[in-house]
Amino acid sequence: MAHAHAGSMDLTHTYPHEKTGLERFLDTVERVGNKVPHPVVIFWVLIALVIVLSHIFYLMGASVTFQAINPETDKAEEITSSVRSLLTADGVRFMYADVVRNFMAFTATGVIIIAMLGVGVAESAGLVKALIRKLVVIAPPAALTYILVGIGVLSSIAADAGYLVLIPLAAAAYLSVGRHPLAGLAASFAGVAAVFSVNIFIKPLDGILTEITNDAIHLLDPTKSISLSANLWFSGASVILLTIVVSLISDRIIEPRLGPYRGEGAADAGAEVTAEESRGLKYALWGTLITLAFFLLLWLPPGAPLRNPETGSAITDSPFMNGLIVFISFLFLVAGAAYGKGAGTIKSSLDVTKMMEKAIAGLGGLIFLLFVISQFNALFTYTNMATIAAVGLGDWLETAGLGALPLLIGFIFVVGVLDLIMTGAIPKWAIFAPIFVPLLMRLNVTPEAVLAAYRVGDSPINAVTPLNAYFALIVSFARVYQKDAGVGTVIALMLPYVVALFIVWPILLAVWHLLGLPWGI
Repeated sequence: MAHAHAGSMDLTHTYPHEKTGLERFLDTVERVGNKVPHPVVIFWVLIALVIVLSHIFYLMGASVTFQAINPETDKAEEITSSVRSLLTADGVRFMYADVVRNFMAFTATGVIIIAMLGVGVAESAGLVKALIRKLVVIAPPAALTYILVGIGVLSSIAADAGYLVLIPLAAAAYLSVGRHPLAGLAASFAGVAAVFSVNIFIKPLDGILTEITNDAIHLLDPTKSISLSANLWFSGASVILLTIVVSLISDRIIEPRLGPYRGEGAADAGAEVTAEESRGLKYALWGTLITLAFFLLLWLPPGAPLRNPETGSAITDSPFMNGLIVFISFLFLVAGAAYGKGAGTIKSSLDVTKMMEKAIAGLGGLIFLLFVISQFNALFTYTNMATIAAVGLGDWLETAGLGALPLLIGFIFVVGVLDLIMTGAIPKWAIFAPIFVPLLMRLNVTPEAVLAAYRVGDSPINAVTPLNAYFALIVSFARVYQKDAGVGTVIALMLPYVVALFIVWPILLAVWHLLGLPWGI
């Protein structure tokens, strides 16, 4: 989205003030980070490193035995996990025969392609640009950051849509009011990724985390369970507090460091919505309402086809929530086509088809990178090294002899460290829950508190780990406005958020725990 073309900007930002120590440090992080090779090369190197390390640990006989929840059976199982070498006959066969299967199983690729079919129409038709102008007119200038960050936090209910839609939209919104687009990108990325695990609404991830938690509880007390909304109050408070924190960091640290934006497109700031665009927005509104009504009829009534066919649930494991990206893409497609018809930017169905082709054609480089990442993820998972690291960290923390609250805080940081290499929330919790839920229950810590601590630890690192499936996409968004942007650029932008969240969020959890406040319903 927001395919404005910017001139090359160097890494030395134009500061309207004397650089602070923090700004100099972040500039250094950016320079060093951007000297690393292209992300494709980085992941080829990581693949080679995984291959070598897997054989070394295999020869050493590295293994762990632990209890984990099997998500398919919801039963606790004792599992012995050993490092598997990629240089044995089985490993070589896996690397050769499973290349296509590994790529097809990497869902981020399909999600991006499906989303861009609809989003590409909305963008090419002009709907996105018109919406941004409308938002800028309606929103008070001082509230723009808070609105975009808040929407980013709440976007987790729509799975990965925030990465694909909101982040480039936020960058374009900042550009339209004469602010630095990378500041908008950073603010929205922080909201989407670094606060991903909490929401004021129940989302699909909550159902899975709750079930794994209950299975871990039953190891100690088979009569006790928590509900789907067990963290609702804490999550709601986190959304409010962290929206404020992220917005303040954006306005007080990130944007001053970036300085004024001097790339192309900055002169277009403040353009008014034309009569054609207003008509197009009205058409888009009607298209959106009709699409919403259509899907609600397929989802909400009892027995509707997009409900869970076994339980009747509209949320937990329902076809609608599992295929939410299809709904989002279809919504953008209809709204974009309706806008184009009203604004005169679409004359026939052929125009829509060409817009979709253009959107997919622009993903070539990203799809190649995702192919390499998919192979790395599959090979790393095959070796079991991430599992052994997780169990080792958990065992170390369990035997550290800490009290209940220090153990809870320590657990947050262990989860955060592991999130650098194992980004999925579900597999980590399947390993950690059987260890820490019973352990902390024995120390009179409620299971709700343990789950809340896991949410705190699991989110912030998402914004800086290159193993995040969408990190490469964020780098590509940044390059729209700064052609020499790289991994270092994004990490330097996001580090202040991560540090602040790892200070503020654990404090909120500790205060909540000490005051004995209810975690949810």
